[in-house]
Amino acid sequence: MSTDLKKWLSDRKIEEVECIVPDMSGVARGKVLPTQKFLRGLEAKSLAIPEAIFSMTVTGGYPEETDAFLDPAEKDVVMVPDPETIRVVPWYEEPTAQIICDCYHFCGDEVSISPRHVLKRVLAAFEERGMKPIIAPELEFYLVAKNTDPDNPLEPPIGRSGRPERASNAFGIDAINEFDPLIEDLYDYCEAMNIDADTMSHESGPAQLEMNFNHGAPLELADQAFLFKRTLRETALKHGVYGTFMAKPMGNHPGSAMHIHQSVVDIKTGKNLFADDNGDNSQMFLNYVGGLQRYLPAAMPLLAPNMNSYRRLQPWSDAPINMHWSLDNRTVGLRQPNGPANARRIENRIPGADANPYLAIAASLACGLLGIIEEVDPTAQIEGSGYDRAHSLPRHIHEALAKFHRCKPLKDLLGEEFSAAVLAVKEAEWDAYQTVISAWEREHLLLNV
Repeated sequence: MSTDLKKWLSDRKIEEVECIVPDMSGVARGKVLPTQKFLRGLEAKSLAIPEAIFSMTVTGGYPEETDAFLDPAEKDVVMVPDPETIRVVPWYEEPTAQIICDCYHFCGDEVSISPRHVLKRVLAAFEERGMKPIIAPELEFYLVAKNTDPDNPLEPPIGRSGRPERASNAFGIDAINEFDPLIEDLYDYCEAMNIDADTMSHESGPAQLEMNFNHGAPLELADQAFLFKRTLRETALKHGVYGTFMAKPMGNHPGSAMHIHQSVVDIKTGKNLFADDNGDNSQMFLNYVGGLQRYLPAAMPLLAPNMNSYRRLQPWSDAPINMHWSLDNRTVGLRQPNGPANARRIENRIPGADANPYLAIAASLACGLLGIIEEVDPTAQIEGSGYDRAHSLPRHIHEALAKFHRCKPLKDLLGEEFSAAVLAVKEAEWDAYQTVISAWEREHLLLNV
């Protein structure tokens, strides 16, 4: 395969190669190498990187206690490029390629705390049972004016009309055309990078957009979502604005989600196992939904991984607050879309756009698989608004971490070392967050208490 890579790079006259891996937060980390040095490293299996990057916090720090999942010697691991993921990076003047890497210890074992490995581990558990998941993510994001002072609130950017959006423009055609040059570049970049971006629409917030991806294999779609985030941010910068996947970037407007549509097919026949021969919901589908209801609250550190994530999960805010499910109902955590039997699926509406795509997809699929294994029956579908029911999801990251810590079946499926890393990294981020005093506290507590 190295010969094929060499030809691919030569045909495109690539001068540099970005070897990238997603860390716990979904940040692209790695190395940039001249093409010839990349090829030599590939042949010698010497593309090394510290294993500790997989325990890095979103602030760039590290947990203090890492003995449960890291070698205390802080050793290197080997980056092994996945040839299927190589792409031209279209925003550089110098011909540059990027390739996603898996990481291995020098003994040959894959790094267990790597997010891409965790997803592959869950997919292998499906394959052992003769099943293959199919997913389709939907990623929401905001365009915002450049903000160089983090103490200042974010503002909508100026569009082609010369005015920022202030009101809701859900599905507005003229509203989305406010940023037509940016969107055209975004689609061009996605096409150049083989990112299967499908439909874009305007969401409820000012300059809030959503990109839908065509359904397909979970690992491939996770790769595409991971690369799309980087692509959107680069495209936005080219046009003088920021693109953000923060779950709740502006306090008085809806948050951004990463909805994950998911179904399961038989590996041999390709039949959708979520519908029975009569076209009704199959028992496997019901058990899958039951697993999502039982285990997703414990998986929240992977679906809502940041302190800001929980600001999104509020009533009447286009985001769920509980684990009810219903037919074509966007107020619940689990929505069953209308459609034919061969497209039977469940939409998990809980993950935020800020989640690492590999981990959000892995967690969602793992919860559904546990439901199948344990034959968990779901609650009855509800009628009406899910906001009329109790708020049963964790309200902050610390509560979510406690649920995750107590959930042995989920931790076993995701991997013991990875689960320990999640707890350590997120506890370190929580501790860092607790040192920050907000503007709200200064405004209301400084002179009043």
